Amino acid sequence: MPTESRLRRVRLELRTLFALALPMMIAQLANTAMGFVDTLMAGRVSPHDLAAVALGNSIWVPVFLLVTGVILVTTPNVAQRFGKGEQPEIGLLVRQALWMGFGIGVLFAALMWNAEPVLHLMKVEPALIEPTMAYLRAVACGFPAVALYQVLRCYSDGLGHTRPSMVIGLLALMLNVPLNYIFIYGKLGLPAMGGVGCGWATAVVMAFMLFAMLFWVRRAPYYRPSELFARFDAPHWPMLQHLLSVGVPIGVAVFAEASIFSVIALLIGALGATVVAGHQIALNFTSLIFMIPLSLGMAITVRIGQALGRDKPRDARFVAGVGIASSLVYACFSAGSMLLFSEQIARIYTTDPAVIAVAASLFLYAALFQFSDVVQVTAAGALRGYQDTRMTMVFTLFAYWGIGLPVGYLLGLTDRIGEASGPAGLWQGLIAGLSCAALLLTVRLVRSARRAIREQERRIG
Repeated sequence: MPTESRLRRVRLELRTLFALALPMMIAQLANTAMGFVDTLMAGRVSPHDLAAVALGNSIWVPVFLLVTGVILVTTPNVAQRFGKGEQPEIGLLVRQALWMGFGIGVLFAALMWNAEPVLHLMKVEPALIEPTMAYLRAVACGFPAVALYQVLRCYSDGLGHTRPSMVIGLLALMLNVPLNYIFIYGKLGLPAMGGVGCGWATAVVMAFMLFAMLFWVRRAPYYRPSELFARFDAPHWPMLQHLLSVGVPIGVAVFAEASIFSVIALLIGALGATVVAGHQIALNFTSLIFMIPLSLGMAITVRIGQALGRDKPRDARFVAGVGIASSLVYACFSAGSMLLFSEQIARIYTTDPAVIAVAASLFLYAALFQFSDVVQVTAAGALRGYQDTRMTMVFTLFAYWGIGLPVGYLLGLTDRIGEASGPAGLWQGLIAGLSCAALLLTVRLVRSARRAIREQERRIG
């Protein structure tokens, strides 16, 4: 292929990828901002309310990520059927995915409703257990709704329509603030609930997101060929089994990555308030900029799924290559920014010189793991497009829990390798785990791409 033609193809793919990824990124940022708003508004009531919300978030947010990860299986399945032109088959698939989402939402809502033993296991202060459980039970009421919303969102994403999730995410963020105010301070005749009110506001917002997406899907003309609401289907166990067999590994992989950061935060908790604050600043900022490669990975899932549906495995491989290359370009920018402006970034969060010094030192490690982090998240997104998820789960668990956490613990909190280096050692463990994940997932992606091409050649030959 001539160089000019190849460059034109790369530019076209980049425009398509980022057109898909930008609304996803805004939706992810809006969801993240809702958690920030809850924390901020609960903190204005009292430290007691803030602690209850923070503890509740430490339980329900990882659970939500697990649920979302399982439901993500809907996206590549819809994308492949869309690529094949099997529109009515999409409706059949999504109706079963809705059953799956509802069942998962109810299951995890019940688990959260009965999560009090977890708080005792965490040795939470007794006075905080009651408000934390009240907050968790309020959020649990919205879990079935948000699980159904995620199914419809994945359905829309798989068709290539990512704008609805952006618009609904922004509307949900705007709604979250007044609802928090009403429930926290007891307006419109309601009793003042304090931090627990944030939980009820979150549940109402979850329900709003479901009904808003239902309204959009029923009204927009580009959903009609799928015939989603043409009839009612009872649960079809073979299809549900297929969805769960691919989706559960995605959920476990997402949960493994999210939980490793939570565990490291707990380990750092013993090193003092200054270290914890510096770590939280570095983690919060890196989580924010992670939304861009995460959204790119989700867009890659859609593009690869659609290419495979059209029986174009070489196009799918091209999408993966362009996606990973563009994520590495972004990593150069994000890493360079953290290296050059580490102290300035930390000052956005605090004026304490000691905390700024800790955060700035950790930004060095955050800059280093940008490259492996963007590769692993985009490679994982590509593998979801190929519906190759079981080995992704195995590699992720091994990289984070078999490499990252043990290496971080040994370097940061023990003297078995050398003098304990505290948070720096734990972040070095993150670099080791993310690098291992990036390597393993990239090798797996290359093999999956080659396998798809060979299968097409065998069918043609």
